[in-house]
Amino acid sequence: MLDILKYACAFTTPLLLVYQLFSPFGYKFRTSRQAAQLSFTWPLPMIVFMNNFKCIKGLFAAIRFLTVLPVPGKIGVETDDLAGSLVWFPVVGLLIGLISGGLLYLVAPLMPASLAAVLAVALLAVFSGCLHLDGVADCGDGFFSSRPRERILEIMRDSHIGAMGVIAIFFVLAVKVSSLMVVSSGELWKIVCIMPVAGRAGIILMMNLLPYARPDGGLATVMYGRKRIEHLLWALALLFLAGWFIAGTTGLLAAADAMVLLLVLSYYVHLKIGGATGDTLGAACEFSEAAFAAIFVCL
Repeated sequence: MLDILKYACAFTTPLLLVYQLFSPFGYKFRTSRQAAQLSFTWPLPMIVFMNNFKCIKGLFAAIRFLTVLPVPGKIGVETDDLAGSLVWFPVVGLLIGLISGGLLYLVAPLMPASLAAVLAVALLAVFSGCLHLDGVADCGDGFFSSRPRERILEIMRDSHIGAMGVIAIFFVLAVKVSSLMVVSSGELWKIVCIMPVAGRAGIILMMNLLPYARPDGGLATVMYGRKRIEHLLWALALLFLAGWFIAGTTGLLAAADAMVLLLVLSYYVHLKIGGATGDTLGAACEFSEAAFAAIFVCL
């Protein structure tokens, strides 16, 4: 567990510093002297928390939307908060990964590899509320229905799940479990730490590649109105740094290859429906996680 804390502290502290210095959302000091004085008298997390309150509300909104983790009070419940939460998606992914990886670091050595792999996939699904698996099911039902674009969008909006949706979920989970069960417990927790970061970076990548597909709008339109190329650069930087810092060169290469495969998925989505929806973004998250795990064990 001490290794987990060491990685978390050593990795997140310089990232917070970079974010504070270069992010367009950061706290704006009136003078360089004020910045220097505050940096020596306040802990770095406190400086980040002192950033404009809208940014913090975006963090809370991202946690509420992407996880089942309890968030106190009513911060981050407004639609505008969710619209400004994109910058926090990869950070929340890292949070999910560190929690899941920390638990696996403790218990995985005590159980068979197959059971540890199932537990790892279950933790990632539970902490995210199975939100993105629902998108996988809807995309499976719609894309494999052999229907025209308008009918595909109708099928994806239907809350009922069909046979193709079940099969799509099965294959995604099968890839994850089969990939994770062939690594040692010492490697398992590292992969699990990075997988959620890859998933949330995949969401932002697809958002920046494809327009929104539904003319009548949807939940994703809230975030589409605030998407920026800076969000994508930040997400990819965090993913690649996390992959390299936690798992070395293999982690970095697996992260890069997973994003390349997501480009292929995005092109396929564009051919089918001409853009992205909330369901395809969820599917992109699960696809990126599965791709990262599979590529990692193949390198």
